[in-house]
Amino acid sequence: MPRTQFIVGGQKSGKSRRAELLARQWLQSGASHQAVLVATGQAWDAEMSERIARHQRDRAERVPGMQTIEEPRDLAQVIDNHSRPERLLVIDCLTLWLTNWIMPADVKKNEENQSQVHEWSKQLAMFLKAIDDAAGPIILVGNEIGLGVIPMGREVRAFVDALGVLNQQVAAHCESATLMCAGLPLALKGPQA
Repeated sequence: MPRTQFIVGGQKSGKSRRAELLARQWLQSGASHQAVLVATGQAWDAEMSERIARHQRDRAERVPGMQTIEEPRDLAQVIDNHSRPERLLVIDCLTLWLTNWIMPADVKKNEENQSQVHEWSKQLAMFLKAIDDAAGPIILVGNEIGLGVIPMGREVRAFVDALGVLNQQVAAHCESATLMCAGLPLALKGPQA
C-alpha cells in the first residue's frame, strides 16, 4: 500500500467506498493494524445529520473495527497526534474541510471571512507538512468539482478555485492519486493499492 494516497472524484463517484475497501484490506493484512476515519463533516441541518448517521452505520458494517475521530478544522494536529506505522488514517473529506475554513455555515464565522482565509493558508501549510511527516499510511478523500461550467457567483468561483489548488497540492504531496468515476478507480499517479 502506498504510504500516502489521494482519492478524488465527483459526488457519489465511489470515493469513500474505495477508501473503506482499502481500510478493510489494511486491517486484514496485519494483526496489529488499526484504521481510523477522520470525519470533517458537520451537521449543519437535519439532512446533513441524517447523512452523517447513515455514513456511520454503513461504515460500521463495511469496515468493522474502524474507529472515528470527528475533526472539522485541525487536520494537521490530528495527523501529528494519531499517525503511527501500524495505524491507517482515512481523512474524509477535504472538500468539507475547506468549506469549514473558507465558507463556514456559521454566519458569524462567515462575517470573519478575511481572517478565515488568512488562517486557512497557515492551516494548509501545516497540513501538507503533516502529510509529509506522517509516521503511518494516510488516505485522503476529496471532491473534484471543477469539471463543469464556471459558477456564476464570485464566492462559489473562489471556492472552486481554492478546491482545485488544494487538490493539486495534496496530489503533489501523495505517492499515489486515484480518480473515481462511476465507481471505478482510475490511476492518476504512482502505485495503486
